[in-house]
Amino acid sequence: MRHDLLALPEGDPRELEAEEELFLSRLRDFCEKEVDSTEIERADRIPDHIIEGLKDLGAMSIKMPRRYGGLGLSSRCYHRALMLTSTTHPALSELLGAHQAIGLAQPLALFGTEEQKQQFLPRCVREITAFALTEADIGNDPYRIHTTAVYDSATDTYVLDGVKIWTTNGVIADLLVVMALVGPSDGDAGGMTAFIVDTDSPGVTVEHRSSFLGLRGLENGCIRLHRVMVPACHRIGEVGAGLDVALAAQDTGRLSLPAVSAAAAKWSLSVARQWSAARVQWDRPIGEYEAVAGKLAYIAATAFALEAMVEVTGRRTEGGDTDTRLDAELAKLFATEHACLVADELVQIRGGRGYETAESAVARGERGIPVEQLLRDVRVGRIFDGSSEALRGFIAHDLLEADGSSTGASESARAGVPSRDAEPGNGGLADHLAYIERISRHLAHLLNLATAELPTVLERQRHLGRIVDIGAELYAMSVTCVYARALAGAGDTSTTLADAFCHQSRLRVEALLDRIKDNSDERDRDLARSVLAGSCTWLEKGVVDPSTDGPWVADSTPRPATGPNLRRVVRPTPHTRPGTRSSATSEESR
Repeated sequence: MRHDLLALPEGDPRELEAEEELFLSRLRDFCEKEVDSTEIERADRIPDHIIEGLKDLGAMSIKMPRRYGGLGLSSRCYHRALMLTSTTHPALSELLGAHQAIGLAQPLALFGTEEQKQQFLPRCVREITAFALTEADIGNDPYRIHTTAVYDSATDTYVLDGVKIWTTNGVIADLLVVMALVGPSDGDAGGMTAFIVDTDSPGVTVEHRSSFLGLRGLENGCIRLHRVMVPACHRIGEVGAGLDVALAAQDTGRLSLPAVSAAAAKWSLSVARQWSAARVQWDRPIGEYEAVAGKLAYIAATAFALEAMVEVTGRRTEGGDTDTRLDAELAKLFATEHACLVADELVQIRGGRGYETAESAVARGERGIPVEQLLRDVRVGRIFDGSSEALRGFIAHDLLEADGSSTGASESARAGVPSRDAEPGNGGLADHLAYIERISRHLAHLLNLATAELPTVLERQRHLGRIVDIGAELYAMSVTCVYARALAGAGDTSTTLADAFCHQSRLRVEALLDRIKDNSDERDRDLARSVLAGSCTWLEKGVVDPSTDGPWVADSTPRPATGPNLRRVVRPTPHTRPGTRSSATSEESR
């Protein structure tokens, strides 16, 4: 990827079409006037009238083509909508994101037949959907899937059996995309396959509603499928193509998490700026002290970089550029890691008020700012849509594979990071662009060395992870420079922000390069083996035993449901269709 391929069109890149601005204005008005975020946090539920209001606005079908009943707006408008809703309450953006980023609409758009689109996409305008992959025994390793789909030629149906866990929207959705294993038959190898499951179908049961560290209000649960009959025409794609469906949906929707992360950073900047100016210690605002000023600078620079990441990569995806998988993975990895760091720094700036709940602050007469909630809510980003560790492994594997098979490609292109071929002078950012080019070549060299050590190098996950993290930093620097250049005509401080971010990023890159040469990886592996062998159990003495009764992994044996169907118990629904509702998605796919 050359640096010029990231270029933005002329004009202010922040501008949207008039109808998109109108939609976002209506959404903002709804969030500010109708949503009580404290109520959601306290009750751990999104009230039904809020869900209905979002549907009325068209927020459940922002990108869906108008011919199927959607708004037909851009991906950038969708990302802005997630930023608004996530800073109102993150459960709202998760509801919308799980439904639109990886729910039924996205797999159908990519792999569905026209008949399937006409049948189901109009339902997605007001009915909630989700994606069911994760099981008790699988997370980032989908090949361990146990849910089965057995074809019955007499009825031209599949019979599904299995249990899905951590199913976002799982207590309230109407339609599921379920991943199930089809066995081999008649020369067909079978394999993981995607199915559309209507949750009104007999045998679909929500057995448990999950609770988490953050994201209160997230409708996430355990779904049991017992002899659920699914018409063969409700299969998405070919038999065995389920993993392709899952990965493609994730790749297309993966920018939703960077958008939410960017929103968290922008919100943090607003709070940090106002508090650092208002809070006075020793006759000076705390923001004037270098220790706090450094945190403010990091939050501001990172907020700019994350916004740049979403805007630049979002435009590439929107423009029909299909080669954006690596961009989205790097964006997700970088954005979610730094959102956690930003939230932690904000807690530190706020001090005791950062650790105190907003409700408690209000009760004693101060403004309630949910900073501790932000810290809890953003933490899951490093797990959703592929954990950071898994993503580093996936990206490294792809880069090594490309490095070994590419011919005639530039080193920096094979490294998956932009170079600045034919890049014109760019003022104060030119030095950073030169740095990106230089480190890109060095990164390609590191990949060449790693490729020569295949397959043993794949076991050196921390080593490869550092290489990927360097690539993510270079990608972030590149989009930041591109975004700053596009904004330069607006007369703002974009170049100053980009320059600050690139300086901070370069320090992180140099530290990672040092760790490649000098690290404790081998010693740590040896110690971990010793710990796993039980030789350090003496160190665990003197505390209350953390283990409790029950298995580490829940039983996922196919069987009939034994408890109540929580779709009926948790939320009686006055929505558009009678009956029960359910949904799912996975720990790595939200």
